[in-house]
Amino acid sequence: MIRAAGSDELPALLEYPGDTERNAATRAYLGQLLDTTCTRPAWCLVAEDDGGRLVGSVVLWTLPGHEVPYAFVLFEAQAQGVGAALLEAAVAKARELGADELEHVIDSPAQAPQFQREPERRGELLRGAGFRVVRDGRRFSLRVPGQPGRLPADDARLTFRSLAGLGRGPFLDLLEHLLAVTSDARLAADVERYGARRAAEQLLEETAELRHEPHWWEIGHDLDGTPAVISLPTQNPSVPVIGFVGVAPAHRGKGYATSAVIRGTRILAANGATEIRGDCDAANAAMAKAFTRAGYENFADRLEYSRAL
Repeated sequence: MIRAAGSDELPALLEYPGDTERNAATRAYLGQLLDTTCTRPAWCLVAEDDGGRLVGSVVLWTLPGHEVPYAFVLFEAQAQGVGAALLEAAVAKARELGADELEHVIDSPAQAPQFQREPERRGELLRGAGFRVVRDGRRFSLRVPGQPGRLPADDARLTFRSLAGLGRGPFLDLLEHLLAVTSDARLAADVERYGARRAAEQLLEETAELRHEPHWWEIGHDLDGTPAVISLPTQNPSVPVIGFVGVAPAHRGKGYATSAVIRGTRILAANGATEIRGDCDAANAAMAKAFTRAGYENFADRLEYSRAL
């Protein structure tokens, strides 16, 4: 039977005997999601066997303040049939709440807070439920040094001007220009579906949903005065992130992606970040190099799945 988790089952959900680290991480993560309204108790579904034992879980997720879920987390199932039933229940619940698409990510290797072990089995379940891979990604992380002065310096070739001073127009213009030639599978699909301008608007709108200040977001201008790079550092519900970095086609090959990552890192560090994360498409070798050159470590791979509802 699939049902909403009872109050006495939150935030633990399905627990694994002897796996103390995993159980503690799940409880802490779900507690945070409930506290920040990224989920609600009615969105936390569990599978129960005939003896009343919990054998699976799935939790719908959204950004704080939103009423419609667009992803799910903490997907666990002790049998294939249970997993398939939970996925269909999650899809049905999301559709009922007004969602038109549902997403899920699988990180490898398995790690806190979700500990997604057996990634092949998880992928098989998702594909069987109609989900498809929309991005093969790489995840990066940087522990900010205790002394911000130890961070790399800004690129002297670039003059940065912020959203607070420029307004949205130049940001949309540059995004439209650089998205027309992108190695990111998800962004390329958006351009094909909506056109470069609408894809740019959508990217800016979605990134703006995360916490940021207008003066954090910047365009870096080359020595010749032309816009060369865009930097959109943000804070998601869990950790500060390099939300987006992009380089204008005419300025690629100059190392400006690294410069933009460093710039975003310095801004987030100045605002209290102790760990910063970022990600990119596996096909975007230049962006992966930019993170590495800026001191980030590739700590995980991430497959992003999506299903239209």
